[in-house]
Amino acid sequence: MKTGLVLEGGAMRGMYTAGVLDVMIENDIRVDGVIGVSAGAVFGCNYKSGQIGRSIRYNEKYCRDPRYCSVRSLLFTGDLYNEKFCYHDIPETLDPFDNDAFIKNPTPFWVVCTDVNTGEPVYHLCTDCGAEDLQWMRASASMPLASRVVKAGGYELLDGGVSDSIPLAWFRAQGYERNIVILTRPEGYRKEPTSALPLMKLALHRYPKLVERMANRHNDYNAAVELVESDKSGNTLLLRPSRAPGVKRVERDPAKLRALYNLGREDALARLEEIRTFVLN
Repeated sequence: MKTGLVLEGGAMRGMYTAGVLDVMIENDIRVDGVIGVSAGAVFGCNYKSGQIGRSIRYNEKYCRDPRYCSVRSLLFTGDLYNEKFCYHDIPETLDPFDNDAFIKNPTPFWVVCTDVNTGEPVYHLCTDCGAEDLQWMRASASMPLASRVVKAGGYELLDGGVSDSIPLAWFRAQGYERNIVILTRPEGYRKEPTSALPLMKLALHRYPKLVERMANRHNDYNAAVELVESDKSGNTLLLRPSRAPGVKRVERDPAKLRALYNLGREDALARLEEIRTFVLN
């Protein structure tokens, strides 16, 4: 029976996931496959490459840097998170990503995006975290209204969280019957309808299926959470913040990012034997 790792998004709330994953790397806890959505993809790839501390390191260092994330970037490029700085300067030069380690690790790593023309999820298997895979990762983390549509693999894509925020059902269908699911919201959280829907209808009028999906996203998300919570079979291990994260989706306070990362580590260490037993059984 294969064991998977399912990583929710949440933009900078993904620092919680980064903390959990670093504890797993440090304790040599390995799974048979990983699937990440949005921040779960762009931070989760460091689990496969084995780069402890990388996610918190560069986010803590650059979260206030206007080259990384700024209204100026949004106005001049169409992306709140600057494509060149985030997907080229950082992984290639400033805090290099270990592509060789990613390739050598045989664990499959999937990312989820949303096809803007159909509103349906698209799942991509990353092989080397090279230029093509980075386009898919960028697409997975590209929030509507804050990002340009990304072209990859013949698709036009945006944030995977729009169509499959917690892809547990899809991963089960791929043969990963036992799964560790890492969420970035605490127990009891349920998503409300988006207040930005009128603006989305205007700005994304070329993509009515995407807008329709956004209008129903809260229902899809809440159903996915309930699927995770309702599994009494023992085949799902859920980790999520033990207290309110206190971090916004676009967070520019490095102290808050560090605190959330530390919370992820704290929660993972508190349940370390449970995680290890789950993976080994």
